[in-house]
Amino acid sequence: MGEVSTVVDKKSQPDVARANLDVFSTTLQELAATDKQILAVTSDSRGSGKLVPFGQKYPAQIIEIGIAEQNLVGVAAGLASTGKKVFAVSPACFLTARSFEQIKTDVAYSDNPVKLIGISAGVSYGALGSTHHSLHDFAALRAVHNLIIVAPADNFETEQAIRLAAETEHPIYIRFGKKAMPLLSEENRHFEFGKGRIVNEGDELILVATGETVYPALQAARQLEALHGIRATVISMHTIKPLDYDLLAAVAAKGCPILTVEEHSVFGGLGEACASFLMMNGFRNRFKIMGIPDEYTVTGSQVEIFNHYGLSESGIAKEALTLIDK
Repeated sequence: MGEVSTVVDKKSQPDVARANLDVFSTTLQELAATDKQILAVTSDSRGSGKLVPFGQKYPAQIIEIGIAEQNLVGVAAGLASTGKKVFAVSPACFLTARSFEQIKTDVAYSDNPVKLIGISAGVSYGALGSTHHSLHDFAALRAVHNLIIVAPADNFETEQAIRLAAETEHPIYIRFGKKAMPLLSEENRHFEFGKGRIVNEGDELILVATGETVYPALQAARQLEALHGIRATVISMHTIKPLDYDLLAAVAAKGCPILTVEEHSVFGGLGEACASFLMMNGFRNRFKIMGIPDEYTVTGSQVEIFNHYGLSESGIAKEALTLIDK
């Protein structure tokens, strides 16, 4: 599942941070211009999914299902079975909960290569509250066989994920938040499904993060080095499934503490996937999972919720120091 990869000239990448959803939209428009097999299917979400320009440019390549997420996935699966390259776009909270049966059966079991795009993921909907947060999607979909699960961290990973998804004959779930995300690294410009990216090198701590928590993890690593002289390896584990076990084993072999960070419940996501692999393979590093605890979240913006649960630069740095000092 991770055999398709690409290397991009860093000079071609923009320096200005954009929301990953905006990059998704512009990349899909570029691909659709030369590939009429690409279709966008939405559940009354072309506005929030940044697909209004796509629909204006390619009205014959967008299908509106309305607020009917189960139908969205069923229609997408049917179109994909005929050879169409289908991007099914819907809020992550509804796409992965209301349509779980259709994802499991119509997409994954039937091996229809639908590109499931979960928008406004994690706590991006902020003050709309727990009903609109997708803190379950990794846990639920990790249990479904035959599904790649991806959470791009920055604009570079987003563009590459969409380009690879368009050419991959495999069911894929890709989740996006709403915040503008700075580029993580100008050095590591390789992207491949199933292979994490090291965006900072160190030998005293391992920070493994995914999606929109990677940047605050990277900032925390910079803070730890500047204030405490602690050098941390930071990994953007953009693919939750298949997880990059080779990379995880290689960094765990250093013997230093490992801290995972995710915009997801602490149950069933990146952290538990890493913990399971490490324990079953004999690693005994100090280990901590950072995410959303077992409660309905506080009300606020994404930034406020991140701050409340310690998923900020300072919160991650503080947790890392506690883990190191144990």
